[in-house]
Amino acid sequence: MRIGIDARLYSQSGVGRYIRNLLSNLQKLDNKNDYFIFHLMKDSKKLVYHNNFKKIVADFRWYSLVEQIKFPPLLNKYNLDLVHFPHFNVPFFYKGKFVVTIHDLIHQHFAMKRATAHDPIIFRIKQFGYKKVFSHAVLKSEKIIAVSNFIKSQLISEWNISKERIEVTPEAVADQILTAMKKWNLSKSQTVLNRFNIRPPFIFYIGNAHPHKNVEGLIKAFQELKKKNNNLQLVLSGSDHYFWQRIKKEFKNNGIIYTGSINDEELVALYKSAKTFVMPSFEEGFGIPILEAFACSCPVISSNAGSLTEVGGDACLYFDPKNQEDMVDKISQPLHDENLVKKLIEKGKKRVKQFSFEKLAKKTLEIYNSV
Repeated sequence: MRIGIDARLYSQSGVGRYIRNLLSNLQKLDNKNDYFIFHLMKDSKKLVYHNNFKKIVADFRWYSLVEQIKFPPLLNKYNLDLVHFPHFNVPFFYKGKFVVTIHDLIHQHFAMKRATAHDPIIFRIKQFGYKKVFSHAVLKSEKIIAVSNFIKSQLISEWNISKERIEVTPEAVADQILTAMKKWNLSKSQTVLNRFNIRPPFIFYIGNAHPHKNVEGLIKAFQELKKKNNNLQLVLSGSDHYFWQRIKKEFKNNGIIYTGSINDEELVALYKSAKTFVMPSFEEGFGIPILEAFACSCPVISSNAGSLTEVGGDACLYFDPKNQEDMVDKISQPLHDENLVKKLIEKGKKRVKQFSFEKLAKKTLEIYNSV
């Protein structure tokens, strides 16, 4: 087969990490099919592949008019049997066979002005465009790849997609994080803590600050916890975009540390050093940080919303993200109960072994061969 993969989001977080690990594992598994990897020019040197993986520059910004007009003819040029779009932004005018990966439906469930930095009119136009593109992707695809059973159930109930068209391929801890873990030692952790002026004990969060992430709820819970734990810190990591700037302007509380973007080695060091990692989201399509924390022997306190219980299993302590008192109670427990910490760490180590990008790539390859 001649299989195209849209890798234009290769260098992004989130979907980019999914693409990078899918491609690296597909190379190990498949030397029979021919792959055509469509990427941005700036990523060309990062992509080193086996002979059956060919690189094609597709310098079209996602969600753009240029993408809609110029990408389909480029795809058609290579007589592809199948194209895998790892995100829902499938060009309207592409008429070939394709599969699409759906990571979440959050853009539909949290389509509010507070969830954007755009002018209200631009926001409404973009939301209309997102819905049209998403609709095209899920209704016209040969198969839909969902990253969790939670997403599968949403697609069935909200989009009337037959369950036979949806395959679930859970994500996993990225190979890059596993590599950083092998390089880790206590000295490196201390260096990272000093770099950001962090003094244990601290609660850790990594991610963006969009409204569905409920970072404000976590900060308010921390403010309550700090009344009884004066030396406690809250470490918040993530790319310093508009939403983080808004959070920082609103919350300048003593004890809150904003690190901005961090690399994989810094991420591992913070997981390893944290008293607990907290996932406070109102909704998630998967929840990779939970697995990363498990792999780094960090106890996890998580919201019970979306896919998070599906990912965490019995290895997390869960709270209702809409109940501030419940959140405070659950986060406080590992701060004072070492036996609970040990139990959560041991359960997390077992749980994370159930997920791997090798399994994901094998299942994805089966999907390619079945359509």
